[in-house]
Amino acid sequence: MHIGLLINPLAGLGGSRGFKGSDGRAVRELALALTPEELRRSQERAERALKLISGLPNLTVSTYGGAMGAQVCEQLGLSARTLGEPEDYPSAPQDTRRAATLLRDAGVDVLVFAGGDGTARDVYDAVGASLPVLGIPAGVKMHSGVFAVSPEAAGELLRELGQGGLVGLRTQEVRDIDEEAFREDVVRSRFYGEMQVPGEGRFLQHTKIGGRESQELVAAEIAEWVVEQLDPDTLYLIGPGSTTAAIMDTLGLENTLLGVDALRAGQLLGSDLDESAILALLEREQASASIFVTAIGGQGHVIGRGNQQLSPAVLRRVGLENLQIVAAKSKITALQGRPLLADSNDPLLDKQISGYREVITGYDDRILYLVATSVEGINA
Repeated sequence: MHIGLLINPLAGLGGSRGFKGSDGRAVRELALALTPEELRRSQERAERALKLISGLPNLTVSTYGGAMGAQVCEQLGLSARTLGEPEDYPSAPQDTRRAATLLRDAGVDVLVFAGGDGTARDVYDAVGASLPVLGIPAGVKMHSGVFAVSPEAAGELLRELGQGGLVGLRTQEVRDIDEEAFREDVVRSRFYGEMQVPGEGRFLQHTKIGGRESQELVAAEIAEWVVEQLDPDTLYLIGPGSTTAAIMDTLGLENTLLGVDALRAGQLLGSDLDESAILALLEREQASASIFVTAIGGQGHVIGRGNQQLSPAVLRRVGLENLQIVAAKSKITALQGRPLLADSNDPLLDKQISGYREVITGYDDRILYLVATSVEGINA
């Protein structure tokens, strides 16, 4: 697991002084008068969270310099790659935005930040919904839904993710209040946007039959959600499997259970396509494209078993960011923490596919789960 760590050293500083927040010039002036030891509140809360994952195998950490992350990693004995240094002292919002951008570009699986609503806004400005984020609560204001309930809760969630547990992925709001108005006892809350946040995702959230998950009903739930999200201008390649077949059934289209079908704007463009036919179709349509695949039960392969038509050339042409995985949670649970697998016969591509990816597991229900190469899967 590759996490990006970002700390706002000023987070929470204004609370005990009655500032109603830690944004603005007054808090920065206060910070200049304090010692580094007096500025450790947000770092200490980050340490409480990270202690719970410091012993995870195969943990990679990228962070930002000084009090924005590197000091905490050093304190915990975590080996971390430092991507840059803050330009201001104390650090300013532009440092947070710059750090978040660098961490995103470094390919982290989850961006973990310690701060409050102001920090969440800066992270949102930098990365939007491009990757999962998780807030360690350290600020005065935390109206946004991107924070764990405590530093320990953030650490437990990250540990479960790193150990292959079922961790949901949900969309949460970023909100903030006008601090100046709040200091005058006027509450003005503003919606800024939404980010993807890993959340505690327990088995059987939607469909229950006798305490067991019904594969058919879950496939129908997944299909209903997917169909509602389809873009009429996008070309979709539907891979083999009963879960993906449910998408075609929901659309009322014939499907090839063991082959690859193509559709656009609710119309079937091709059935049981091989690699050359897929590439020709992509060339002819000249449209953005997306691929839906599912996991093979028991094995966990999402690429390279039964869907070789989705070759490295096809995957690169469509773009790995447009590879979407659908699977029932029972199928993921059966792996007992082992990763999903990519075996495209192109080791470099398999490494690029690897990492924590979104898996659609029900109607508006998603989890984050690790995808690894077949070699890594053997050693997991």
